[in-house]
Amino acid sequence: MTTARLVRAAACAVLPALAAAHAVPVVSTFGPLRNRVMPRLSGRGRAGHVALTFDDGPDPHSTPLFLDALADRGVRATFFLLGSQARRSPGLVREIAAQGHEVAVHGWLHRPLLLRGPRATLDDLARARDTVGELTGRAPTLFRPPYGVMSTAAHLAARRLGLTPVLWTCWGEDWTARATPDSVHRTVARDLRGGGTVLLHDSDCTSAPGAWRSALGALPRILDTCEHRGYEVGPLRDHGRPR
Repeated sequence: MTTARLVRAAACAVLPALAAAHAVPVVSTFGPLRNRVMPRLSGRGRAGHVALTFDDGPDPHSTPLFLDALADRGVRATFFLLGSQARRSPGLVREIAAQGHEVAVHGWLHRPLLLRGPRATLDDLARARDTVGELTGRAPTLFRPPYGVMSTAAHLAARRLGLTPVLWTCWGEDWTARATPDSVHRTVARDLRGGGTVLLHDSDCTSAPGAWRSALGALPRILDTCEHRGYEVGPLRDHGRPR
């Protein structure tokens, strides 16, 4: 066998294995399995606390309305910001931080990490981390991947950059055109447990136009449900560790 054929044969054997290794963390996308066997990645915390988180902002058309709603209730949350969005609205990023909310990163662009190699993944996360850190004066420590899908490269990049990946235990499915405040509240309440992490969206930049209105409309009812069940609501930094 010629050298060229040997190289091609080796590549045919190695490349599928590398691709499989890159995609292994996709198993964490399956919520019930993740919640049961990966509590830290799921965002599990102390039993009497619920972490409230928002993705895809900041958006000057919608995020201020969420900030007002949270201020009315005296509640702080964690905002996972896209670096590209943060660059467009630097003043809004500073306002989120100034109101006492926790600022985290959602990557630079909302694209699947499984389609990126190690270098591109590292560059994306580093760019988002550095941009958010410069705007707030504090380096973010939490990271949530677009679509909630991790890769081996993402885990390695996050560790190198000092970022801890955090997903969620329940969400509102508030990104679709058919979502309503009632459906978002009902979907969150169905899986809401003490120690859980709630995912909502304060922007429609990657969702159906205007979809954020369903989350905003549901937010007071979600907070009421947490209060009725005896849960304190706050950002992930106050969430503690699962017991």
